[in-house]
Amino acid sequence: MCGRYSIYESMDHYLKQLSLDLVVINGYDDERIHRYNVAPRSRAPIIRPVDDGVQVDDLPWGWVPRWARDRGPVPINARAETLGNGRFFSRLWPGGRALAPASGWYEWSVGVHDARSKQPWYVKAAEGEPLFFAALAEAPGHDLADVREGFVIVTAPADGRLADIHGRKPVVLTAALAREWIDPATSLQRALEIVHSGGKPDTAFRWHAVGHAVGNVRNEGAHLIEPLQTRGKTQQQ
Repeated sequence: MCGRYSIYESMDHYLKQLSLDLVVINGYDDERIHRYNVAPRSRAPIIRPVDDGVQVDDLPWGWVPRWARDRGPVPINARAETLGNGRFFSRLWPGGRALAPASGWYEWSVGVHDARSKQPWYVKAAEGEPLFFAALAEAPGHDLADVREGFVIVTAPADGRLADIHGRKPVVLTAALAREWIDPATSLQRALEIVHSGGKPDTAFRWHAVGHAVGNVRNEGAHLIEPLQTRGKTQQQ
């Protein structure tokens, strides 16, 4: 996953599609979000469990433990294959399980004739439904000392035709698995099974080439997800 995604419906829309049998504490309304270029270090809404239900928090995309803060770029993703096996995300795993709702995400493929030229693609659900990325998050109010707020999206190896544009993908959960993922009663073994499954397969998505404007974090708007027109034809999967 290359580090950009969209979330442009209202938070109420995503929560309704999730069909939570829980009280949503705060942080949402019925106003459209209109974010078409969510970039690393920018804030985005995250759904996470709290004592009395779930809560929506705007958190920065990226997280690093304090002991690693001077060791390079702040990670925005966590590999499903290594969750639970390393020290880096141990503060967030498994108690920081959360969801990053989205409308779609971007990948960049290497150019056929020039490896330095990368083509951006926009990936969305085949049926147009909201996406729920498996995530890990830390937020103010977390029952931890020395909170370092932020979130990371869990990724897995890309499968099928998706692998043609990028080697990895976000772990996109069905509504049922998303509810199970953030349920504090879900066992560690079951949580690992959920992310190790890789989420929805490539056949659950459609993607099309888009313009290079999305590569600039200052650019925003619905035009960023419009199919790229090449020689009068839309290049689309």
